[in-house]
Amino acid sequence: MAEVTRGQGVGATRKERPILSFWQIWNMSFGFLGIQFGFALQGGFVSRIFQTLGAEKDMIPGLWLAAPLTGLLVQPIVGYFSDRTWHPYFGRRRPYFLIGAILSSIALLYMPHSPTLWIAAGMLWVLDASMNISMEPFRALVADKLPERQRSYGFVIQTLIIGIGTWIASNLPWLINQLGVTNEAPPGVIPPSVQVAFAVGAFAFLACVLVTVFTTREYPPEDLERFEAEKSRGRLVSDILHNIRHMPRQMRAMGLVQFFSWFAFFAMWSMATPGLTEHVFNAPAPVIGAYDMSVPESAEAFAADNRAFQDAADLVGSYMGIYGLSSMVVALLLAFYSARFVLNRRLVHGSALVLGGIGFLSMYVAPQPVWLLGSFALVGVAWASILSMPYALLAGCIEEKRMGVFMGLFNMFICLPQIVAALGLGMLVRDLFENRAIFALVLSGISLLLAAACLLRVEEDPSIEPVPERDPSHSAA
Repeated sequence: MAEVTRGQGVGATRKERPILSFWQIWNMSFGFLGIQFGFALQGGFVSRIFQTLGAEKDMIPGLWLAAPLTGLLVQPIVGYFSDRTWHPYFGRRRPYFLIGAILSSIALLYMPHSPTLWIAAGMLWVLDASMNISMEPFRALVADKLPERQRSYGFVIQTLIIGIGTWIASNLPWLINQLGVTNEAPPGVIPPSVQVAFAVGAFAFLACVLVTVFTTREYPPEDLERFEAEKSRGRLVSDILHNIRHMPRQMRAMGLVQFFSWFAFFAMWSMATPGLTEHVFNAPAPVIGAYDMSVPESAEAFAADNRAFQDAADLVGSYMGIYGLSSMVVALLLAFYSARFVLNRRLVHGSALVLGGIGFLSMYVAPQPVWLLGSFALVGVAWASILSMPYALLAGCIEEKRMGVFMGLFNMFICLPQIVAALGLGMLVRDLFENRAIFALVLSGISLLLAAACLLRVEEDPSIEPVPERDPSHSAA
């Protein structure tokens, strides 16, 4: 049993899972630092790339449709197959970390070199699908490796790492510009500072995932012969539909909470740059068609307006990084507390969502840009909780052998609100809000307050709900 006590045992059951040290949990989650480099660069600067390539504000949410659609399709499939994967060295989840990291790094390198808007939109599909391949198994790995009493602690450590990655990556274009890489470019060309930032993100993504791949071992199936037999009987579509029908009550109750939470953050990622550069910085993206580039004065006016927009967009990205820094501090406090005491996860999550809602609403009344520091700090409190508490509330009600697929299915409640926002937010901004993108962030605040109200339906300590086995005779191939 000596091996089991070090967390590397063979055939350890969930009840026998040993307590892991801080550094063991840190190493198994470190790949999320790289993944968050990708997500932070995507969330903070893809809308800027779209606007630089000529996208109008009301087009931007629709261009972002790739992100939730790929997550909706990819994560349940990856979860399903990772539950049925076992390699003597790479284990169950780590092969997916590695494949996703390689593809994501390639996409990050190419994204800011897109010559046209539609190529950039296509690259977002590739980038988001690749990041989702890596991300879902990381959630399942924490639930696989940790005993129940360490689950909240494990997800909080994961959130701490995510916060570090968000803050660093969100500041990369600004930092690289300060180091002397220019923030200016001809019309329709992404500035070199953004291109270099994405290249740094690509390297960090792959390097961090490799740390987890080479420092973490996974528990093999308890009965390898039975595992192989069940795997051979699996049918992807019918098994996933069966698991959707028998989704635990706790997961259904968390669905509305997740819907409103992720609607809010999708609106921020897609509309913060146009909304804040225009409303707070008074430096909207210049529309190339409004300038006669053959007239020197008009060309100079475009260059000045574009420089003001790119500088403001740098600062918006930097201010957005504050929510990552704030979430890191909150996660650190929660890690210290949850390592010693039992968290009331529902109370923590509800309070954090309310604070995040106040943060979004305060952006509308910010008298000057520096006030956004406080706004995004409050948003970061909600973000820290969204990345940890829902999974901690969920993990205790799921059977171990279905952990991957149910964590992937739980992603439906993340992707569906983003699809709704992608399809409807642009129309709302154009027709209801008179093309004032700042009101998308006001909607974010209202949405987080609704999420907090929906949390009243969620149980604090759910029990495991066994899912009945699928009858193969009733399934499709």
